[in-house]
Amino acid sequence: MASNSILGVFAKSPIKPLEEHINKVNQTAQLLVPFFEAVFKEDWQQAGVVRANISNLEKEADVLKREIRMNLPRGLFLPVERTDLLELTTQQDKIANKAKDISGRFLGRELTIPESIQDEFKAYVQRNVDACAQACKAVNELDELLETGFRGREVDLVEKMITELDAIEDDTDTMQIAIRLQLKNLEDQLNPIDVMVTYRMIEWIGDLADMAERVGSRLELMLAR
Repeated sequence: MASNSILGVFAKSPIKPLEEHINKVNQTAQLLVPFFEAVFKEDWQQAGVVRANISNLEKEADVLKREIRMNLPRGLFLPVERTDLLELTTQQDKIANKAKDISGRFLGRELTIPESIQDEFKAYVQRNVDACAQACKAVNELDELLETGFRGREVDLVEKMITELDAIEDDTDTMQIAIRLQLKNLEDQLNPIDVMVTYRMIEWIGDLADMAERVGSRLELMLAR
């Protein structure tokens, strides 16, 4: 039934399934905000509930990814290559996977964040999630790009979105350096293993913006062609 459904979507628009996929991926990433709110409170029951929702959305994104790969028609007369659309789907999907991995690691260890850096950590998470939302916004312009033949004002609009995405990713790099420094100053007060894992998690959270930027870069390559 699912395959028949997505085939019907493809018949209407070969781009729409990719937009549905990035929307699902973005929903997954956005749930990291309430997840970390629970982590800061050490409310592991609530964190588990949110993590389960993240996991379910990631599975739904996986289903969409597989359906796109199996059903994307060959020989499409489009201004973009089929391989570009498949690669874009792959890059999008990595965001959902990373969100699930981050939440799973925090919940599995019941890893806490020192109260003195929680505000900065929350802002860091939010900015990485902002990057995912910006990538989603840009990909959702694909239908309009298709209608205009990847020309004109729509191209300019998407290029501006990608430039903003790059700026957000730059912000996350700066924020990551600051948070790592703050954590370094607290190392003597914390469990050494937790410190090591926290450093790794800071990197994983930063991967979200990097992955979102790669989605933008893939989209930008499609525009260039």
